[in-house]
Amino acid sequence: MNTLKLEHSSRHPGVLNVALNRPDIRNAFNEAMIDELTHVFSVEVKKPDVKIVTLQGSGPVFSAGGDLNWMKRSVELNVEQNLVETRTLSKMFALMNECPKPLIGFIHGAAIGGGVGLTSVCDMVVATQDTQFSLSEVRLGIVPACIGPFVTAKIGATHSRSLFISAERFGAKRAYEIGLIHEVAADQAALEASRERILGNMLQCGPQAMSVAKQLVLDLTWPESREKMGDCLEYVSKTLAELRVTPEGQEGLKAFLEKRKPGWIR
Repeated sequence: MNTLKLEHSSRHPGVLNVALNRPDIRNAFNEAMIDELTHVFSVEVKKPDVKIVTLQGSGPVFSAGGDLNWMKRSVELNVEQNLVETRTLSKMFALMNECPKPLIGFIHGAAIGGGVGLTSVCDMVVATQDTQFSLSEVRLGIVPACIGPFVTAKIGATHSRSLFISAERFGAKRAYEIGLIHEVAADQAALEASRERILGNMLQCGPQAMSVAKQLVLDLTWPESREKMGDCLEYVSKTLAELRVTPEGQEGLKAFLEKRKPGWIR
Protein backbone atom coordinates (compact mmCIF):
# COMPACT_ATOMS: atom_id res chain seq x y z
CA MET A 1 0.00 0.00 0.00
CA ASN A 2 1.43 3.38 -1.04
CA THR A 3 -1.26 5.72 0.32
CA LEU A 4 -2.51 3.69 3.28
CA LYS A 5 -0.94 2.02 6.28
CA LEU A 6 -2.61 -1.17 7.49
CA GLU A 7 -1.89 -2.67 10.87
CA HIS A 8 -3.40 -5.63 12.66
CA SER A 9 -3.37 -4.45 16.25
CA SER A 10 -1.27 -6.52 18.64
CA ARG A 11 -2.83 -4.75 21.61
CA HIS A 12 -6.37 -5.43 20.38
CA PRO A 13 -6.44 -8.72 18.43
CA GLY A 14 -9.18 -8.62 15.81
CA VAL A 15 -8.80 -4.89 15.10
CA LEU A 16 -7.58 -3.73 11.68
CA ASN A 17 -6.20 -0.19 11.80
CA VAL A 18 -6.40 1.71 8.50
CA ALA A 19 -4.45 4.98 8.34
CA LEU A 20 -4.48 7.44 5.45
CA ASN A 21 -0.76 7.80 4.84
CA ARG A 22 0.00 10.84 2.67
CA PRO A 23 0.90 13.22 5.51
CA ASP A 24 3.05 15.44 3.30
CA ILE A 25 -0.07 16.53 1.41
CA ARG A 26 -2.50 16.32 4.32
CA ASN A 27 -3.81 12.88 3.32
CA ALA A 28 -5.48 14.25 0.20
CA PHE A 29 -7.37 11.91 -2.14
CA ASN A 30 -6.00 10.77 -5.46
CA GLU A 31 -6.69 7.81 -7.74
CA ALA A 32 -4.25 5.59 -5.86
CA MET A 33 -5.85 6.23 -2.47
CA ILE A 34 -9.32 5.61 -3.90
CA ASP A 35 -8.16 2.32 -5.44
CA GLU A 36 -6.44 1.23 -2.24
CA LEU A 37 -9.40 2.08 -0.01
CA THR A 38 -11.64 0.21 -2.44
CA HIS A 39 -9.39 -2.85 -2.16
CA VAL A 40 -9.24 -2.70 1.63
CA PHE A 41 -13.01 -2.48 1.98
CA SER A 42 -13.65 -5.09 -0.72
CA VAL A 43 -11.13 -7.65 0.53
CA GLU A 44 -9.20 -6.96 3.73
CA VAL A 45 -12.08 -6.09 6.05
CA LYS A 46 -13.92 -9.28 5.08
CA LYS A 47 -11.22 -11.60 6.37
CA PRO A 48 -12.45 -13.73 9.30
CA ASP A 49 -9.78 -12.53 11.72
CA VAL A 50 -11.03 -8.93 11.43
CA LYS A 51 -13.72 -8.01 13.94
CA ILE A 52 -13.46 -4.19 13.99
CA VAL A 53 -11.92 -1.64 11.61
CA THR A 54 -10.55 1.75 12.65
CA LEU A 55 -9.85 4.71 10.36
CA GLN A 56 -7.49 7.60 11.05
CA GLY A 57 -5.04 9.95 9.34
CA SER A 58 -1.25 10.13 9.61
CA GLY A 59 0.41 13.47 10.28
CA PRO A 60 -1.20 16.77 11.29
CA VAL A 61 -4.70 16.27 9.82
CA PHE A 62 -7.16 13.52 8.99
CA SER A 63 -7.86 14.52 5.37
CA ALA A 64 -7.86 17.84 3.53
CA GLY A 65 -9.98 16.57 0.62
CA GLY A 66 -8.91 16.30 -3.00
CA ASP A 67 -5.29 16.12 -4.11
CA LEU A 68 -4.38 19.19 -6.17
CA ASN A 69 -2.81 17.16 -8.98
CA TRP A 70 -5.84 14.86 -9.11
CA MET A 71 -8.16 17.87 -9.27
CA LYS A 72 -6.00 19.46 -11.96
CA ARG A 73 -6.30 16.37 -14.14
CA SER A 74 -10.10 16.36 -13.75
CA VAL A 75 -10.26 19.81 -15.36
CA GLU A 76 -8.89 18.30 -18.55
CA LEU A 77 -11.40 15.41 -18.71
CA ASN A 78 -14.67 15.37 -20.64
CA VAL A 79 -18.00 14.34 -19.09
CA GLU A 80 -17.60 10.64 -19.91
CA GLN A 81 -14.07 10.51 -18.50
CA ASN A 82 -15.17 12.39 -15.38
CA LEU A 83 -18.07 9.98 -14.97
CA VAL A 84 -15.71 7.00 -14.84
CA GLU A 85 -13.83 8.77 -12.05
CA THR A 86 -16.90 9.85 -10.05
CA ARG A 87 -18.46 6.39 -10.28
CA THR A 88 -15.25 4.93 -8.83
CA LEU A 89 -15.37 7.46 -5.99
CA SER A 90 -19.05 6.77 -5.26
CA LYS A 91 -18.38 3.03 -5.22
CA MET A 92 -15.58 3.51 -2.68
CA PHE A 93 -17.80 5.44 -0.28
CA ALA A 94 -20.59 2.89 -0.69
CA LEU A 95 -18.22 0.02 0.11
CA MET A 96 -16.98 1.80 3.22
CA ASN A 97 -20.52 2.64 4.29
CA GLU A 98 -21.51 -1.03 3.98
CA CYS A 99 -18.37 -2.42 5.60
CA PRO A 100 -19.59 -5.65 7.25
CA LYS A 101 -17.54 -4.94 10.37
CA PRO A 102 -17.90 -1.93 12.70
CA LEU A 103 -15.93 1.03 11.33
CA ILE A 104 -14.67 3.49 13.95
CA GLY A 105 -13.20 6.86 12.95
CA PHE A 106 -10.63 8.79 14.99
CA ILE A 107 -10.43 12.26 13.47
CA HIS A 108 -7.99 15.08 14.14
CA GLY A 109 -6.81 18.36 12.63
CA ALA A 110 -9.16 18.77 9.68
CA ALA A 111 -11.70 16.86 7.61
CA ILE A 112 -12.50 18.79 4.45
CA GLY A 113 -14.72 17.75 1.53
CA GLY A 114 -14.07 14.05 1.01
CA GLY A 115 -12.70 13.94 4.56
CA VAL A 116 -16.22 14.71 5.77
CA GLY A 117 -17.41 11.90 3.52
CA LEU A 118 -15.02 9.47 5.21
CA THR A 119 -16.23 10.69 8.59
CA SER A 120 -19.84 10.10 7.54
CA VAL A 121 -19.38 6.45 6.57
CA CYS A 122 -17.98 5.54 9.99
CA ASP A 123 -20.33 3.91 12.49
CA MET A 124 -18.78 5.73 15.42
CA VAL A 125 -16.54 8.81 15.34
CA VAL A 126 -14.38 10.59 17.92
CA ALA A 127 -12.71 13.88 16.96
CA THR A 128 -10.33 16.16 18.79
CA GLN A 129 -11.89 19.46 19.81
CA ASP A 130 -9.62 21.48 17.52
CA THR A 131 -10.69 19.58 14.39
CA GLN A 132 -12.11 21.74 11.60
CA PHE A 133 -14.72 20.45 9.16
CA SER A 134 -16.03 21.85 5.88
CA LEU A 135 -18.06 20.78 2.88
CA SER A 136 -16.18 23.27 0.75
CA GLU A 137 -17.10 22.15 -2.77
CA VAL A 138 -19.38 25.04 -3.76
CA ARG A 139 -16.41 27.40 -3.35
CA LEU A 140 -14.96 25.53 -6.34
CA GLY A 141 -18.13 25.68 -8.41
CA ILE A 142 -18.98 22.01 -7.77
CA VAL A 143 -21.00 20.14 -5.11
CA PRO A 144 -20.40 17.38 -2.53
CA ALA A 145 -22.23 14.91 -4.73
CA CYS A 146 -20.47 11.57 -4.28
CA ILE A 147 -20.40 11.98 -0.50
CA GLY A 148 -23.89 13.53 -0.42
CA PRO A 149 -25.94 10.37 0.30
CA PHE A 150 -23.72 9.43 3.23
CA VAL A 151 -23.41 12.89 4.75
CA THR A 152 -27.17 13.47 4.49
CA ALA A 153 -27.89 10.06 6.03
CA LYS A 154 -25.65 11.03 8.96
CA ILE A 155 -26.65 14.66 9.68
CA GLY A 156 -30.07 14.95 8.02
CA ALA A 157 -31.43 17.21 5.31
CA THR A 158 -31.60 20.42 7.34
CA HIS A 159 -27.90 20.51 8.23
CA SER A 160 -26.89 19.19 4.80
CA ARG A 161 -28.76 22.01 3.08
CA SER A 162 -27.08 24.59 5.28
CA LEU A 163 -23.55 23.20 4.98
CA PHE A 164 -23.69 22.10 1.33
CA ILE A 165 -24.65 25.59 0.11
CA SER A 166 -22.49 27.64 2.50
CA ALA A 167 -19.16 25.75 2.53
CA GLU A 168 -18.92 27.05 6.10
CA ARG A 169 -16.10 25.82 8.32
CA PHE A 170 -17.23 24.42 11.64
CA GLY A 171 -15.61 22.86 14.66
CA ALA A 172 -15.96 19.63 16.56
CA LYS A 173 -18.61 21.09 18.88
CA ARG A 174 -21.00 21.72 16.00
CA ALA A 175 -20.05 18.43 14.35
CA TYR A 176 -21.14 16.72 17.57
CA GLU A 177 -24.35 18.73 17.82
CA ILE A 178 -25.47 17.80 14.29
CA GLY A 179 -24.56 14.12 14.65
CA LEU A 180 -21.53 13.99 12.34
CA ILE A 181 -19.37 12.79 15.23
CA HIS A 182 -20.29 11.05 18.46
CA GLU A 183 -17.66 12.26 20.91
CA VAL A 184 -15.23 15.17 21.30
CA ALA A 185 -11.78 14.51 22.75
CA ALA A 186 -9.82 17.32 24.38
CA ASP A 187 -6.56 16.48 22.61
CA GLN A 188 -4.61 13.67 20.95
CA ALA A 189 -3.98 11.92 24.27
CA ALA A 190 -7.70 11.96 25.02
CA LEU A 191 -8.38 10.63 21.51
CA GLU A 192 -6.11 7.67 22.23
CA ALA A 193 -7.83 7.11 25.57
CA SER A 194 -11.18 7.04 23.75
CA ARG A 195 -9.76 4.49 21.32
CA GLU A 196 -8.74 2.22 24.19
CA ARG A 197 -12.14 2.51 25.87
CA ILE A 198 -14.21 2.02 22.70
CA LEU A 199 -12.21 -0.93 21.37
CA GLY A 200 -12.00 -2.55 24.79
CA ASN A 201 -15.77 -2.38 25.06
CA MET A 202 -16.60 -3.47 21.53
CA LEU A 203 -14.27 -6.47 21.63
CA GLN A 204 -16.50 -7.81 24.41
CA CYS A 205 -19.41 -7.93 21.92
CA GLY A 206 -20.28 -10.80 19.61
CA PRO A 207 -18.65 -10.18 16.19
CA GLN A 208 -21.58 -11.63 14.27
CA ALA A 209 -24.08 -9.73 16.38
CA MET A 210 -22.28 -6.43 15.72
CA SER A 211 -22.30 -7.08 11.97
CA VAL A 212 -25.98 -8.01 11.96
CA ALA A 213 -26.84 -5.00 14.13
CA LYS A 214 -25.08 -2.69 11.67
CA GLN A 215 -26.84 -4.27 8.69
CA LEU A 216 -30.16 -3.96 10.51
CA VAL A 217 -29.74 -0.19 10.75
CA LEU A 218 -28.69 0.05 7.10
CA ASP A 219 -31.70 -1.98 6.03
CA LEU A 220 -34.03 0.23 8.08
CA THR A 221 -32.63 3.58 6.93
CA TRP A 222 -30.92 3.18 3.53
CA PRO A 223 -32.68 2.94 0.12
CA GLU A 224 -35.25 0.19 -0.01
CA SER A 225 -33.46 -1.92 -2.59
CA ARG A 226 -30.04 -2.40 -4.14
CA GLU A 227 -31.49 -1.16 -7.41
CA LYS A 228 -32.60 2.10 -5.81
CA MET A 229 -29.20 2.51 -4.16
CA GLY A 230 -27.54 2.02 -7.53
CA ASP A 231 -29.77 4.70 -9.02
CA CYS A 232 -28.80 7.06 -6.20
CA LEU A 233 -25.06 6.50 -6.70
CA GLU A 234 -25.38 6.91 -10.46
CA TYR A 235 -27.27 10.18 -9.96
CA VAL A 236 -24.64 11.71 -7.68
CA SER A 237 -21.81 10.47 -9.92
CA LYS A 238 -23.38 12.11 -12.98
CA THR A 239 -24.09 15.31 -11.06
CA LEU A 240 -20.45 15.80 -10.16
CA ALA A 241 -19.12 14.66 -13.53
CA GLU A 242 -21.35 17.14 -15.36
CA LEU A 243 -20.60 20.03 -13.00
CA ARG A 244 -16.85 19.56 -13.37
CA VAL A 245 -17.04 20.48 -17.07
CA THR A 246 -19.40 23.48 -16.79
CA PRO A 247 -17.87 26.95 -17.17
CA GLU A 248 -18.42 27.62 -13.46
CA GLY A 249 -16.94 24.30 -12.39
CA GLN A 250 -13.93 24.81 -14.66
CA GLU A 251 -13.41 28.37 -13.40
CA GLY A 252 -13.76 27.36 -9.75
CA LEU A 253 -11.25 24.53 -9.97
CA LYS A 254 -8.79 26.56 -12.04
CA ALA A 255 -9.03 29.50 -9.62
CA PHE A 256 -8.36 27.18 -6.68
CA LEU A 257 -5.38 25.62 -8.40
CA GLU A 258 -4.04 29.03 -9.42
CA LYS A 259 -4.64 30.41 -5.90
CA ARG A 260 -6.83 33.28 -7.08
CA LYS A 261 -10.44 34.32 -6.62
CA PRO A 262 -12.92 32.81 -9.07
CA GLY A 263 -14.63 35.09 -11.57
CA TRP A 264 -17.93 35.18 -9.70
CA ILE A 265 -16.33 37.09 -6.80
CA ARG A 266 -16.27 40.84 -7.44
